[in-house]
Amino acid sequence: MIEIISLTVSVKDKKILQRLNLSIGSGEVHALMGPNGAGKSTLARVLAGDPLYEIEGGEIWFRGENLLAMSPEERSYKGLFVSFQYPPEIAGVSNREFLRAAVAAKRKARGEEPLGEADFLALLEEKRASVEMRAEFFDRNLNEGFSGGEKKRNEIVQLSLLDPSFALLDETDSGLDIDALRVVAQGVNQMRTPERSFLLITHYQRLLDLIVPDRIHVLVGGAIVQSGGRELAAELERTGYESLSV
Repeated sequence: MIEIISLTVSVKDKKILQRLNLSIGSGEVHALMGPNGAGKSTLARVLAGDPLYEIEGGEIWFRGENLLAMSPEERSYKGLFVSFQYPPEIAGVSNREFLRAAVAAKRKARGEEPLGEADFLALLEEKRASVEMRAEFFDRNLNEGFSGGEKKRNEIVQLSLLDPSFALLDETDSGLDIDALRVVAQGVNQMRTPERSFLLITHYQRLLDLIVPDRIHVLVGGAIVQSGGRELAAELERTGYESLSV
């Protein structure tokens, strides 16, 4: 699904990622853990196509195509989805209209017919109910007045509506209480298929107890220093990251 080869990235002349290698196959769920400042969110922004990050070397192949040659819009149309730790608030744009515009743009790029108003609202209601999100949040400006949990539920609605083949979720468990975490994890688990892959960026084992990954990687100093099964998360809970180095 996605192959990252010797990726080196800097921002404002500071090197963040150093010859990072990562391969995620179709249908696989991987988790990326590591201390603050290790480069986890940098990887998310590079995959999304943030122009502030300079690619100094390496390659990223997505479904057999050169991801680094694509614009952010093209990456989305090809099936890449990236959620962020702190979803932005956008004044003057209702949540419902934002979601409808996103769905319409992707369907157009795929050569599909646009959804009519009734069909879109029915689809939105289905996705809303799956994450137990209150309908009133779709009438608000995007993310304005949303709690941390509501923002994350809204991202899972967006993820489900856009139906990507690969989704990177950057600390989607950040700021969630137990109930919200359960609902968000349930939404992700419902989308697990042999054709869809996930990369979960997290600090905590609690998310990985609910979304069980196939593989866990530890990022320290801009490089992956250890990989293993789900037992690796429990080990890190006990020992921390201090014993790990590049």
